[in-house]
Amino acid sequence: MKINRSARAIALLAAASFALTACSSGDDSAAPEDGASAAPADLKVWFMDGSVPDDAQAWLKTEFEKEHEGSTLTIEIQQWDGIVEKIQTAMTSESQTPDIVEVGNTQSPTYTAVGAFSELTDEVDALGGDDLIQSFIAAGSVGDKAYTLPFYGGSRIFYYDKDTFAKAGVEVPTSLDEFNEVAKTLTEKNPNKVDGFKGAYIAGVDQHTLEGWLYTHGGQYAVQDGDEWVGNLESPESQEALEQVSDLFAGSVLGAEDSVAAAQEPWNDFNEGSVAMFSGLTWAEPNISADIDYGVFALPGIEAGTLGKTFAGGSNIGIAAKSKNQALANDVLELLFSEDFQVMMAQNGWVPGNTTYADAQGTAPNAKLLADVAANSQLTPAAQNWALVEGANLDKDFWKAIATGADPAATAKEYDAKMVELLNKK
Repeated sequence: MKINRSARAIALLAAASFALTACSSGDDSAAPEDGASAAPADLKVWFMDGSVPDDAQAWLKTEFEKEHEGSTLTIEIQQWDGIVEKIQTAMTSESQTPDIVEVGNTQSPTYTAVGAFSELTDEVDALGGDDLIQSFIAAGSVGDKAYTLPFYGGSRIFYYDKDTFAKAGVEVPTSLDEFNEVAKTLTEKNPNKVDGFKGAYIAGVDQHTLEGWLYTHGGQYAVQDGDEWVGNLESPESQEALEQVSDLFAGSVLGAEDSVAAAQEPWNDFNEGSVAMFSGLTWAEPNISADIDYGVFALPGIEAGTLGKTFAGGSNIGIAAKSKNQALANDVLELLFSEDFQVMMAQNGWVPGNTTYADAQGTAPNAKLLADVAANSQLTPAAQNWALVEGANLDKDFWKAIATGADPAATAKEYDAKMVELLNKK
């Protein structure tokens, strides 16, 4: 899943004339009067490639058509490459728009800000309420109104070599301070005598892993003050996080200057014995060498025994505002958030949008840990122009600067200015 594709183009969408009326359906006749049934219709759902397993797609189509005689449901799988332009074209037209659309969670603020989705605030409780991934709800909301809801998430956790930990005499860290100490001890002891060995692998451009330190300390890239966005990297909370990350990379972490491509395969150095732990998503597990006896743990919090806040990748889903079939589309949404469908998503390895069903993850024995991490996650600022920041790679460049030894205070000041300029761009 590639949720950050064409970020610059996504931002341009906000400037385009969507010609949508926010919070309304595309056709007043689409919502039946109380007690009446929606007229049969042909509905279209857009899922992204790799998101929904075949059995879940088949179940959704069968159940919907069984419950709505005369109506049909067509599922179309979209590629991440070029999806921005395709959505921009389709969702502005009542005749072309899909009825239900999946979007990357960090894309949601841009789409919701321009009125691309119908309001779902009144549906939140019925579809899962507090059990839904709350950070994803925030990403799909404008003010206190929800427009897209959590579809699925991918939790970041740390995988570690149990034998190497034992030989070095260290245990799984229970706080962020302990994390740094464990990484340093592993590096210093290098129990397997591997040339160039480091305690952990974290790529400098792996912004979403490093955001865990920022969010856990209570920091953020930017916060909203009225109608303006204000940089937050210079805040005391953010600076504490950056100092800790800087200290970690000073000698205990491999990958400070690695490429984005290398960052996408963080298990390579782990399998070679060059590091004792790495941060990865759910699909990292099948790539770990069968010769390694590994365990997992979540990024810890500031206080011992607490859970840190990490970024969770994934997607949101909503009803297109231009859809002529609002009532029927809502029925599809109810099926998507039903126990049957959510369990199938979990069995595909995802943390489902409703974390109640996360323990059904068939490919992850650590399902509860993944669900807890997702439930405690945080996302990037829910700003309409956040896509501009991603498109300019400011987030990646910022963390790489910190990882390669740049001064945290000076770097924060520089990037606060750069990010705020884009976030407040009209």
